[in-house]
Amino acid sequence: MASMAVEAAMAVHLLGQQRRSNLRLCNIKTSRLNVSHASLANPTTSSPSLGLSVVDIKERCQKWEWKGRHSIHYFASVTDSNSTKPPLLLVHGFGASILHWRRNIGTLAQHYNVYAIDLIGFGASDKPQGFSYTMETWAQLILDFINEVVQNPTVLVGNSVGSLACVIAASDFLPKESTQALVCGLVLLNCSGGMNNKAIVDDWRIRLLLPLFWLIDFLLNQRVIASAIFESIKKRDTIRNILLSVYGNKDAVDEELVEIICEPTFDEGALDAFVSIVTGPPGPNPVQLMPRIPSPVLVLWGNQDPFTPLDGPVGRYFSSMPSERANVSLYVLEGVGHCPHDDKPDLVHEKLLPWLDQLAASQEENIV
Repeated sequence: MASMAVEAAMAVHLLGQQRRSNLRLCNIKTSRLNVSHASLANPTTSSPSLGLSVVDIKERCQKWEWKGRHSIHYFASVTDSNSTKPPLLLVHGFGASILHWRRNIGTLAQHYNVYAIDLIGFGASDKPQGFSYTMETWAQLILDFINEVVQNPTVLVGNSVGSLACVIAASDFLPKESTQALVCGLVLLNCSGGMNNKAIVDDWRIRLLLPLFWLIDFLLNQRVIASAIFESIKKRDTIRNILLSVYGNKDAVDEELVEIICEPTFDEGALDAFVSIVTGPPGPNPVQLMPRIPSPVLVLWGNQDPFTPLDGPVGRYFSSMPSERANVSLYVLEGVGHCPHDDKPDLVHEKLLPWLDQLAASQEENIV
């Protein structure tokens, strides 16, 4: 039974691995998508990525107590406390952590103060027993972190479900103090449609698999079965195969990356977090929230993403945004999968750094 459930879970994750003829949508002409703003037509070329070792990042990480009871793991590189440029907060995706940004932090920190956070339930942050994980909770965590730790209007940079958490935080969805005072920009790397695949009900492929999702939810709510499933999924070979299916650049899937994903799965509470996230409510849809975000938005999308493909409902929506909203820029990244920042970091930096420079310059003009 456990073996069948693992295969079912893998089938869900690898759904988009098949080649679809209408994936040609990914090759939308760069003249339409890649030059959303005239000022970005000739972006400066970034230097090669300056990677930071896993050991260096771990040694420089700190702990922050959220709501007086949850220990949250975070990284901070604040080289200029008087900088007028907005700081960056990097938010990882499902199953990842701060270390997933190891190929980006060094490059970004040359120009900006950089923070990265392990969302509750992931990485080295707490995984409380009985905790109910939701997209809204992660978004609130992000806002509280900016308010209490960063203490400056921040550019949120998120991948996958981390992107969606950033979208919720940047919108007016949560009944909190004005998000406009906390979030001044948004960078989305292959934004997820929900906390789990049950969110994408507009995709015929997801509708066909809904009975499978319900079966998996049922199995995961049986503790013995859930434990067996989780033990199988967190094996190195299984994780490596999943990563190989979602990365365009297969060379990026090395032993270090596999270890980064594997290590937190052995923490106490990791099983409960996995079950809660996979079986929980998918959360708000980005299609509903994006029109409520006034700040500038940069969307970077890998065209070989099997989780949120460009020809799916979420991908099609974001593809249409630059022609409909002046505050949104979109770049389609060729040969890149679901995690662009780690898949081909130099390609991401080439698009990201000029956009950040433009955002910083416009903010400085407003201050003057």
